[in-house]
Amino acid sequence: MAKVTFITEDGDHVIAEDADGSLMQVARDHDIEGIDGACGGVCSCATCHVKVKAEWLAKVGKATEEEQDLLDLEDDTDERSRLSCQIEITDELDGLIVEVAPL
Repeated sequence: MAKVTFITEDGDHVIAEDADGSLMQVARDHDIEGIDGACGGVCSCATCHVKVKAEWLAKVGKATEEEQDLLDLEDDTDERSRLSCQIEITDELDGLIVEVAPL
């Protein structure tokens, strides 16, 4: 299993040592403030917006067209923005660092 670090809006670093499944589910399992996942992870609400640290962008990959359409409706998005429900944790993402987007 992978390790993921979430940086909250308050600047706290929360480390999930046992990350498995979608990044959104890992966040919910670890009570990460700011990750709601209201739609349950079906890419229809954008309440799980995160910003991937630049050094991880290539490994995480770009947002799909459907995901980008939702992100386009959100404030404070940039090229690092992703919906955490669309990032599946793999061994290649061990050490991933993401920032929770402002609410």
